[in-house]
Amino acid sequence: MKKSENNKPLIEGLNHLLADTYVLYVVTQHCHWNVLGPNFIAYHKMFEEQYQELASAIDEIAERIRALKTFAQASLRSFLKLSSLKEIEEQMNAEKMLNKLLADHEHIAEKIFKLFDIADQSGDEVTLDLLIKRKTAHDKTAWMLRSSLEGVDLPMSKKRLIHDDSFA
Repeated sequence: MKKSENNKPLIEGLNHLLADTYVLYVVTQHCHWNVLGPNFIAYHKMFEEQYQELASAIDEIAERIRALKTFAQASLRSFLKLSSLKEIEEQMNAEKMLNKLLADHEHIAEKIFKLFDIADQSGDEVTLDLLIKRKTAHDKTAWMLRSSLEGVDLPMSKKRLIHDDSFA
């Protein structure tokens, strides 16, 4: 791969990824703090694991931007301006929270996939490795959220059958 001297599109993409990741971090904390319902404990713990993983990702992305000899965006205003995600501004039920988080993780995974080519064309294998790790994390989280949504539209009697631990 030929190393490109012009990293501007890659750095812009990384700053957008940083902003999206930060907004998703805040959205996930909102869900962690405000989730209600019979699955409260499971969702509360799951959301905590997710926002902790995102906090680590924020640091990795920002440090990669710095390693590329430029400054990372680092203000709430710039994150909200650059991010394509929306904050949660109202109380949601658990199902809506799961759907919101699922959509956001899938959206970021799709944007990361588009950054693969830019990193590859720049000859930046380190950034490409970071992007692969981030896409893998978002894909896995999306799978977990999608699986958590399975059966939410079933009648309560069928939900009990699906989630009955007495057969374990």
